[in-house]
Amino acid sequence: MGAPGETTGPVLVCGEVRTCLLPCRDAVSAAVTERLLTLRADERVRVSRRPNLHAVSPEVLTGVDCRLPTANGARVRAVGTVAARASLTEGRVLQATAYFGAPAAGPDRRRPWGHYLVRPGELETLGRLPRLGVAQAFLAEHRQPGPEELDVGSVAEGLLATVSREHRLLDYEAPLTSPTTSLRWAALPAPDGQEARLERFTVAADGVRLVEMTVPPGTDPAALAGLTEDFALHDWLLTTVVDKLDGIRLGSSDGAQALRTLRPLVDHLLHLWMPRARVERSLGALWDVLEEEPGFSRQWRTLVQRVRDQLALHAATPRHELQTTGP
Repeated sequence: MGAPGETTGPVLVCGEVRTCLLPCRDAVSAAVTERLLTLRADERVRVSRRPNLHAVSPEVLTGVDCRLPTANGARVRAVGTVAARASLTEGRVLQATAYFGAPAAGPDRRRPWGHYLVRPGELETLGRLPRLGVAQAFLAEHRQPGPEELDVGSVAEGLLATVSREHRLLDYEAPLTSPTTSLRWAALPAPDGQEARLERFTVAADGVRLVEMTVPPGTDPAALAGLTEDFALHDWLLTTVVDKLDGIRLGSSDGAQALRTLRPLVDHLLHLWMPRARVERSLGALWDVLEEEPGFSRQWRTLVQRVRDQLALHAATPRHELQTTGP
């Protein structure tokens, strides 16, 4: 991310992350993970096994020539490519991310496509970029991109669907129902000498997570994408477990129903909580905000304890006292 006064390098980076449970009964192996995420023949899937199994696809590019959203409705045309990638954590949680960076200004007229293709993940405006207005519009609640406006969410959604449609590798028998969440983010340059800051993390009325950051000049857009994927993964874990525990009565004698709900959480999700496992060190401090308020890990520990308490309670309850119900 370039400094505010520079004309090269991005002064605005925006993106969107979609997160869901892979539609498969069991977590897929490392070999299947690589096959699912092989989106390009000329580049390998990046796989790491510590501290858990995590794989990231090669980036794919989508060429765009469109308007950027602006807070005041001004018409700003941008041309270039949106970068997108998919990732899979422990063969279980699938994510798709689309993002772009934009420099402070571009040429007065459109250039040949070859110029844009050698700048992957970069959009150039025709003229100056009103970065504050674009960031505000991009993070507006209930945003519905017009037919001529950039929609990175649809790029991420399309990639998520592409991976999920691998019928030869997936059985579509997910062990639990869970939401697909969306996290939309924008990063602007921080003032000279200031470190990265998380300005806001909010959940809009339509459920979209909105994240605004300021980051030092020179921050790699791909590193920002990795940070927001980490935010989105752990937000999805919290959302899913909260949803499953909602309605389970502590001390309920309905043991069969409780176990049907709790077992998939233990088998598939509880071991995935590892904030900052792959976040670039210079951006790790942004997690501190979420740990302090609203307290992501504190809430997670409470939820995990509730699950364990429920399992211990039902294990200690004599079988003849348990009432069973239908699914």
